[in-house]
Amino acid sequence: MPEIQMPKLSDTMTEGTLVAWKKKKGDKVSAGDVIAEIETDKATMEWESPEDGTLTEIYVEEGGKVEVGQRIAFIGEEGEAAPKEEKKAPEKKPEAPKKEEAKTSEEPKRATEKPAPAKAKERETTPPQEPMEGRAPSRPKPSPAAAREEKTAEEGRVKASPVARRIAAELGVDLANVKGTGPEGRVTETDVRAVSKSVAAVADRGDAKAQPKPAPSIKAGEGARINLSGMRKGIAERLVQSKAPVPHFYLNIDIDAGPLMEARAELKSAGEDTDTSKITVNDFVLKAAVMAAVKVPKVNASFDNDAIVQYADVDLGLAVAIEDGLLTPVIRAAQNKSLREISELAKDLANRARNKRMKPEEFQGGSFTVSNLGGMGIDSFSAIINPPQGFILAVGKINKMPVIDNCDQIVVGHRMSIWMSCDHRVIDGALGAVYLKELRHLLENPALLLV
Repeated sequence: MPEIQMPKLSDTMTEGTLVAWKKKKGDKVSAGDVIAEIETDKATMEWESPEDGTLTEIYVEEGGKVEVGQRIAFIGEEGEAAPKEEKKAPEKKPEAPKKEEAKTSEEPKRATEKPAPAKAKERETTPPQEPMEGRAPSRPKPSPAAAREEKTAEEGRVKASPVARRIAAELGVDLANVKGTGPEGRVTETDVRAVSKSVAAVADRGDAKAQPKPAPSIKAGEGARINLSGMRKGIAERLVQSKAPVPHFYLNIDIDAGPLMEARAELKSAGEDTDTSKITVNDFVLKAAVMAAVKVPKVNASFDNDAIVQYADVDLGLAVAIEDGLLTPVIRAAQNKSLREISELAKDLANRARNKRMKPEEFQGGSFTVSNLGGMGIDSFSAIINPPQGFILAVGKINKMPVIDNCDQIVVGHRMSIWMSCDHRVIDGALGAVYLKELRHLLENPALLLV
């Protein structure tokens, strides 16, 4: 049975945070059972057991961070004990030869001789030495850096909840000095705050004039400091990698969304709303974006140092907002999928992204991304490219507004704004315009999306 190691759940992951254990030590597990939640630099996801057996040992507590490849648990057969880590015995330094041994031939003769007066006096004035047997050798005082490392290691061995560790760091409380009241002596947030208050009270009694100081991690005027999650840190790094070196430019069109509304109404009248997988306006947009990329294949590309890589398949990325940030699951080879298939895949991926059931390969790569904030009431916006993709589409909501029809009459119309953010190293303005022209044609003629 295997020793379970921190898995590499994304292409850029170097370490992971064990958010929560779904099984406890001693539980029987089967392959495919969710046993933990792991936070990577891109998402927090549920992690399934790779084997059948018993969760014999847990090496990483909740909230702990470990590098990819380090052990986090052991799954063994019933009654099988986890392997113990072998500790190497410290190497003994060879002792220097004693001077007395070199002079053994002279010792019998000297034993019969009386000591010189000076030697006798020295023995009389030297205090007797206590025997070393049973006494621990004196330990040199550690340096400040070594003392800090020893303290950090001691805190790492203390059982504490993730919240308790965060509060302790904010309040400057040493977890090693906190007595836990939780299960199995686990330190809780209440324990940390109680110790912090008692320390503050002692300080106030010692110096009544002393003013309370803010927590070390919070500056004056700040309400709170929230540590970055692995996902938020990953988003920050990737967007800086995109916005700084990638030369963005933006194109915008307003399409006549009336035909889309009519197509949607026809589906509704045919009983489409009774189906849980009903086709939405966003599904039409996704299908049109894919078909336009097939018609204009040069946009389905990315920049790669000394070349432009043009993709054979249209791998469509979907921007999905989740509690911790943003995920972009990918529909592979979307050019081979029907409108209905794209609709069902998009809903399934979005649902699993929000419920942390994504697989790493499902949100990596992608030719380009579609981000739709129309459902949140946003009229229009521009988005940042997800590198190394060549462009991203930003879709706003459909608005009613007065428009001039073909007969020069002012009528009520429906308009939807779409922005295209382009990597100028891959897509020029004219090429982007050709793509948007094709996209407009498809969306204003939705029957073409059913072919």
